[in-house]
Amino acid sequence: MSSANPDYKWRPVPTNHFRYLRACMVCAVVLTLDEFTRKGCPNCHPVLDYTTGSDLAQMCTSPIYEGCISIDKPTESWIAKWLRLDKYVPGVYATKVVGDLPEDALDYLNAENIEYIPRDGSENNLE
Repeated sequence: MSSANPDYKWRPVPTNHFRYLRACMVCAVVLTLDEFTRKGCPNCHPVLDYTTGSDLAQMCTSPIYEGCISIDKPTESWIAKWLRLDKYVPGVYATKVVGDLPEDALDYLNAENIEYIPRDGSENNLE
């Protein structure tokens, strides 16, 4: 997972695109499906390449999420640390993402030794 992608430029989502927003089930970043399929996820791109086809982007992102927070400096933000987002790029993140990650995506994460933290609130913070 990438913590500082120099190619990623955060920009606010135009107000007429709110109904097209989706949240990544792995990192909870909120983007449109078009952005996920064109650019990939700014945090998960090396492992889950959403640009190879819209199927993976469709299965690994969810249109059902709760709350949005905007994080400018993830390493300095207490909410980013509490939600385990402090190693990700600045942007807009969902506080809770509803959905089940497909087995293929879980296998990709396991192959890269990346611990998957469900963003749906099913796993309590143990720290």
